[in-house]
Amino acid sequence: MSHLEIKPYLLQSIKAAIEEMITQDNQTLSTFVMTDELRHDILNILVTYGDKIPHPAGGDHSQTLIRWQILAYVAGIDLTIAKWFESHVDALSILHELGYRESTQGLWAIWAAEGHPVPIRYQQGKISGTKSWCSGANIVDHGLITYRDESGQSQLLVVSMQQEGIEIDNGEWHAVGMQATDTATIHFNQATASNVGAANAYLERVGFWHGAAGVAACWYGATTSIAGYLIKAYQQKPHDYKAMYLGQISISLSVTQQYFHHVAHLIDSQPTRSHELAIRQLRANVEQLARDVVEAVGQALGAAPFCRNAHFAKLSADLPVFIRQSHGAFDLQRIGELSSILATDLNNDSINEQENIWQL
Repeated sequence: MSHLEIKPYLLQSIKAAIEEMITQDNQTLSTFVMTDELRHDILNILVTYGDKIPHPAGGDHSQTLIRWQILAYVAGIDLTIAKWFESHVDALSILHELGYRESTQGLWAIWAAEGHPVPIRYQQGKISGTKSWCSGANIVDHGLITYRDESGQSQLLVVSMQQEGIEIDNGEWHAVGMQATDTATIHFNQATASNVGAANAYLERVGFWHGAAGVAACWYGATTSIAGYLIKAYQQKPHDYKAMYLGQISISLSVTQQYFHHVAHLIDSQPTRSHELAIRQLRANVEQLARDVVEAVGQALGAAPFCRNAHFAKLSADLPVFIRQSHGAFDLQRIGELSSILATDLNNDSINEQENIWQL
């Protein structure tokens, strides 16, 4: 199957499967309420497509964009499902990039938060210690877990979650937004695990940043879904102020959409580069866009959709929490540093006629 056929086959198949499941639940796309049962049924369907989702930087035209379009669509349905599914396909891409040859059946997750006072330790095939911020802890089959070895180097482990020596604690998860993500603290006590890749390979691989852009695609998908409610409201009952707010967010959404296309092209055309600056800028842009759209749509439509539309209300509560997966001021600081480095590189290149990094 050529790359031109992959997009309609995958995205249309996924859409058809999810929409059929929603209608079988005796609901409609415009008014559906996401139940736990429906959420898990949709996730199970998505997992069957996991090995068909193109890896970022797959070396073929538009592969990365197709991946992001699928993630954005899922996020527009439900951000909890998107959180789980993005982690699953990211884990599969990490394993692919690091040359993992074992079976990848089942549901996977990548858990990379560090800093717990009882850190992960790994000796002689056994893992002990505590890992925080583990979304989907009770439902995944396998976890990819980072830890620091005695030399301070980053290492990556594969852990089967169906074994003794694992205690899952959801007691600290008091979130309202992203409440259903089953995010837990996991305590390991001599559980069996296996090492994947060389020291620091997880952090130093170019795919680390390619995967980070996939999270932004989820943010964007939920944002466009919220914005869609303003389009429908204006079409049903036109009003000058609704049109003004719609015009305001349409500009930002369109510019960000084109930047996604640009960054996807960068990744596919230069797959051996991380494109950290472009991806950090993309994430920061989508984070701001999400806040602006939630605010503008709320101003245009008032309290009604927040209170009377379950899908809109859930997305609006989940999205501000999900975008906090960015790192705020730290990200802006790093963007500034990388921009300065790029400007210096351009100035030192006597062949390059560009005077500064923002020149057209």
